Amino acid sequence: MYALVEISSKQYKVRQGDVILVDLLGKKTGDSVSFDSVLALVDGDNATFGTPYVKNAQIKGEVVCEKVLADKIKVYKYHRRKGYRKTQGHRQGYSQIKISEIVG
Repeated sequence: MYALVEISSKQYKVRQGDVILVDLLGKKTGDSVSFDSVLALVDGDNATFGTPYVKNAQIKGEVVCEKVLADKIKVYKYHRRKGYRKTQGHRQGYSQIKISEIVG
C-alpha cells in the first residue's frame, strides 16, 4: 500500500516505514505529525483518487530529525569584462519524517 500526499505544496509517494525529507516544519525531534492532504491511496488493485483530496484519509508520522542540511551548492555570478565576480554557497534545510501509518 502506498499513498500520494501533498506536504508544503510538494507531492510525495510514501509507504509505511519510509523516511522522507520535507521542507522545514518547525517541529521538534520525536513530535508526531499528521497530514490530511492525501491525493491518492493505492492498495494492490484498489486505487482511490481524491478531488482534490481523499476524504477520511490521513498520513501519520514522527519527526526523526528536526533539521537536516542538504549538500552545499555553489552559486557563482559574474559579468564578463567588468571585473564582477561573486561566489555564494547554500545548504537547504529539511525535516526528516518517518511514516508510521497510512489511514484510509
